[in-house]
Amino acid sequence: MIDPGLKDKVVLVTGGNNPFGIGAAIARAFASHGAKIFIHYFRQAVEFPDAMQDSDQAHEPGLGFFFEQQRKTIDEVIGSIRKFGGKTASWEGDLREPGNVHCLFEQAEKEFGQVDILVNNAAEYLADTFLPPTVAEKEIEIWAGGPSVSTIDIESHDRHFAVNSRAVVILMSKFADRIIKRQTNWGRIINISADCAWGCPQEISYRASKYAMESYSRSAAAELGPYGITVNVVSPGPVQSGYISTEMEAALVADIPIRRVGRPDDIANAVVFFASEQASWITGQVLFVHGGHRMTLGR
Repeated sequence: MIDPGLKDKVVLVTGGNNPFGIGAAIARAFASHGAKIFIHYFRQAVEFPDAMQDSDQAHEPGLGFFFEQQRKTIDEVIGSIRKFGGKTASWEGDLREPGNVHCLFEQAEKEFGQVDILVNNAAEYLADTFLPPTVAEKEIEIWAGGPSVSTIDIESHDRHFAVNSRAVVILMSKFADRIIKRQTNWGRIINISADCAWGCPQEISYRASKYAMESYSRSAAAELGPYGITVNVVSPGPVQSGYISTEMEAALVADIPIRRVGRPDDIANAVVFFASEQASWITGQVLFVHGGHRMTLGR
């Protein structure tokens, strides 16, 4: 078996309370290699139709089920890691609040000391569009039975960029400052983007904020490389983190050459690789982990 060299490394993962989510899978994957995991999370109160709460949708994959997972505490994820002897701790905070971003490393360091690996996985998502409300309300519903797309405004723009771009940037800066001051000459940053980040109708702010994060990541890779810090991006396609219903999955797989949606472990494996010693000469890259999804678009 290849040794990724991660034993006793300290890993900070953001956005990890959904037990079926990518963040939780990343945390478990690192823990399986002997790393110490500090998990940030935030319980999101997402509004959706009352009918969804009373139906089977709250118990089967789909939006109702997904929203229930997003509202959970971190306990289930922490338990799954400690069950096999993994070392982990957690802290809750809304990354839209600058104060929470600034104190996150301090929280992690109280538990495990210097952070060696930063994984920016937390994300803010609302469907929005340039189309005016009169058109959007009548013609667009991005999720059947779920929240409708809304016209972009200051709030929808800023809440996406606050989490998906600004928080990532500040955390990368704070991470770099710590590594450089301590002269450890070793660090890994892995940021989670999204398939089609270069532009996607009806999800314009989410995708744009992820694309901005990719640009920051490339700049960080160039500037931080001399200090032994690599910066890479993993860009997932459709991953079953609880939100993909049976009907939606059937529609998605037709556009995926491997003919299945992704699993959180697929993304976690790519993240662990970028953090490993085997990837020590790889930086500034965006790795699409999507089963070939949207491959024909040339991206």
